[in-house]
Amino acid sequence: MSRTLTVMTLGALLIGAAPALAQPAVEVTPLAAPDAFANGARDTGLPPDLWRGASAETARTVLPLLAARPLSPAAAALARRVLATGANGPEGAGQDRELAGARIAALIAQGGIKDAGAILSRTSGLESNPVMAQAGAEAALLAGQDERACDIAEGLASGREEIYWLRLRTYCQARDGQTGAARLTFDLAQGVARDAIFGRLMGAKLAGAGDPGAASLRGGLDYALSRSLGLDLAAATPAPAVAAALAAGEPGPASWSIEAGPGPLKAAMAAVAAGDLAGAQSLRAGLTADATPVNELALLDALIAAASGKPDGPTLDRLVERGAVEGAKTRGKMQNAAILLAALGAPMTPQARGEFARFVGAEAGKASVARGLALDLAGEAKLIGETALLALWISAEAGPAGPATGDRARIVRALRLAGLDAEARAFAVEGLLAQR
Repeated sequence: MSRTLTVMTLGALLIGAAPALAQPAVEVTPLAAPDAFANGARDTGLPPDLWRGASAETARTVLPLLAARPLSPAAAALARRVLATGANGPEGAGQDRELAGARIAALIAQGGIKDAGAILSRTSGLESNPVMAQAGAEAALLAGQDERACDIAEGLASGREEIYWLRLRTYCQARDGQTGAARLTFDLAQGVARDAIFGRLMGAKLAGAGDPGAASLRGGLDYALSRSLGLDLAAATPAPAVAAALAAGEPGPASWSIEAGPGPLKAAMAAVAAGDLAGAQSLRAGLTADATPVNELALLDALIAAASGKPDGPTLDRLVERGAVEGAKTRGKMQNAAILLAALGAPMTPQARGEFARFVGAEAGKASVARGLALDLAGEAKLIGETALLALWISAEAGPAGPATGDRARIVRALRLAGLDAEARAFAVEGLLAQR
């Protein structure tokens, strides 16, 4: 054997006998679950850090309120814009699917049906959480997709014994011709929580005869039942979510319907309420101070200033002057109007500020001192999501007429400081309209 072959053979043996080289350890980092708030419906113009600095606890309090209580037009429009925005949720809430479900339920309740549907279409695992699943089922029912709602109910992983699902399963079973099973589920549902409206509507559906009474439009299930029975939907008063479904379109910016007459002054106010600022300004140009009641003209000027977003110092000075008139029957209304315009940032002369500071006839706020201060601080810190949540909390507790002037002025100021200018103007216009 040659020397070269011997060396090669020995080398091969040594290599084969050598221990395997140690391989570097590979660390596998699990991917974080997607943030449950990150899916949005559309470009709302709000930033991706919408929820920066927001309290998860405040969100857990406010979102269920928005799903359960009616809001004024200004508050509902604010809720729809904020809730339709895709942005990582408040710290500690991004993986809370129940809270994410409450967000979608609130969006539905305030008329954002299409927005809710868009978010749900990008959300997986609806059936894993009852709150998320209920939002999905309601959105489907309101969109006329009963089969989809029934599929969600069938696939629900937990919470099947809750009253909503008992009632929906009753409807789905009746819809599928499973009359016997539907009767049993109906009896169970009524035993858990008797509901007269559901009872008469579903009772008529199961019987296949009899008078079901008037249509009910409290929510998606009532809407589906009333529709399936062929009832006159136009005769019923719809909840905001059902109204949006019936209108077959997403509600736009806040607007109000008020009487447009008699006379050009009332027509101008009605134009502002309907969002026709140019029409209101045209009508205002034809009014003269000597032929128009001074308080009403000052109020119209305040409405136009608020709607246009142009701080109007002279108009505010006139409101302050009218609010300071002794014995004037409308002094309180003028003071309310002055406070709202001031909250929008309209400047005052030193004399007007002195008179303004003496106002005692304006409508006081009803929110707690702590909540009002929290709203002030959030606005000043430009915490957009937190400011919106606190404004909506106060609004939800006030009801469909909206907050009292004292609370409304703080909301207007906080929204303006936080950068929610359009919403600040809407709250101001709404409050000014109430002073007519």
